[in-house]
Amino acid sequence: MPDVTKTAVSAEIETGAPVGAGDAPAPNKEKARSLWGDAWADLRRNPYFLVSSVLIFILLVITAFPTWFTGASPTAGDLVHHYLGKPELGKIGSDGWLGWDGQGRSVYARLIHGTRASVIVGICVTLIVTTVGGILGMIAGYFGGIVDALLSRLTDIFFGIPFLLGAMVVLQSFTERTIWVVVFALAFLGWTQIARVMRGAVITIKQADYVHAAKALGAGTTRILFRHILPNAMAPVIVVATIALGGYISAEATLSYLGLGLSSPIVSWGVDVSAGVQQIRTAQHILLFPSIMLSLTVLAFIMLGEAVRNALDPKLR
Repeated sequence: MPDVTKTAVSAEIETGAPVGAGDAPAPNKEKARSLWGDAWADLRRNPYFLVSSVLIFILLVITAFPTWFTGASPTAGDLVHHYLGKPELGKIGSDGWLGWDGQGRSVYARLIHGTRASVIVGICVTLIVTTVGGILGMIAGYFGGIVDALLSRLTDIFFGIPFLLGAMVVLQSFTERTIWVVVFALAFLGWTQIARVMRGAVITIKQADYVHAAKALGAGTTRILFRHILPNAMAPVIVVATIALGGYISAEATLSYLGLGLSSPIVSWGVDVSAGVQQIRTAQHILLFPSIMLSLTVLAFIMLGEAVRNALDPKLR
């Protein structure tokens, strides 16, 4: 009678598998992914996300290092170039390849340096309104009762003020309108939407089992809010904030165009669009190029926000 034990051991050595391994089910090595993991996997395959990310990356590099792209001064003019403005598109890289404005300043240099003001305003306003609106909405949604009622009515009051009209009134009270003054004016009225979105998300999440478990284990309010509720409520806030960022850049350009936002010597796309309108019949390039840059920037952030929204919404996936 053959030795069963030796036969089994020999088979194990030859195949490299333990005895009985074929009878046991193979372990599932695939790790469960979180919402953010699924979202990132979707975003990497989304062409809108890829295109918008490349555009935004280029804009951020221009904002941080404008001298990498042009050595010309955006404020120094030479009247020799007074409205010689016709773009010389074949001379890419030269100071005058996009033409000159009425004071002999390089349109290309102003286009590059104007990126900084517009992007800084958009990013700073978004950070402020996300922080302020997020905290107020989180407090209102978590505590409820009289706290929710008071904060919700405050939000309704600010929400009822027309955004651009209110920003104009705020800016009129300042004699000098710097970048930070414009940031304050836009952030003063722009936090309401974030607050409403955060409040709704917190009201839903605070009913979850893990929040009740944290309370039962004696976790404090601060820990529950910032360790359990906030990370799970950030998805809709990030979507709204990303889309709104492009709107804040557009609002800054609109206020500068109306003469109530940034003004010379600050270089901004809105300032150049305002100057270009006055010469729209004789020097259309002064209006054309900053308008194109403004439109591409706003479009990039809107595309990014839409891509993030689609990735974070399980129903859309």
